[in-house]
Amino acid sequence: MENILFVFIPLIVGGIAQITKFIIFCSKHGFNWNYFMTHGHMPSAHSAFAVSLVVTVSYLEGVTSAAFVIALALSLIIIDDAVRLRMYLGDQGRYLNMLIQSLELDPKKYPRLKERVGHRVPEVIVGLIYGMILSIGLIWIIEKIC
Repeated sequence: MENILFVFIPLIVGGIAQITKFIIFCSKHGFNWNYFMTHGHMPSAHSAFAVSLVVTVSYLEGVTSAAFVIALALSLIIIDDAVRLRMYLGDQGRYLNMLIQSLELDPKKYPRLKERVGHRVPEVIVGLIYGMILSIGLIWIIEKIC
């Protein structure tokens, strides 16, 4: 019964990280519900979720289990996507925006693309730390309750 509670830890951690990001973003730019699903920025909810998955699986199954290796590999893919691959998307958006502007094309037909899709390295590091601390805390709480 208690193991089912551990399944929710990465989801809770990812949600808390996203809410934290929303609060930080709104404090800088003013309140807007659209900011809740913003990409990039501090902290990385993807990284928090990924490290939470690794911490939770390592706690439940141990670091020598196949489940841990799968969680670690999945987390590395998620973090690589959050940093490197999405930065390439942002670069492409920036170059396409410059091209559309220099060709003086109709902005209604060619709307401006997002240029900030990925995370900066400090945002990912904070997400990793955030996810680890929250996961360990939630594991401790579940252990005390059950």
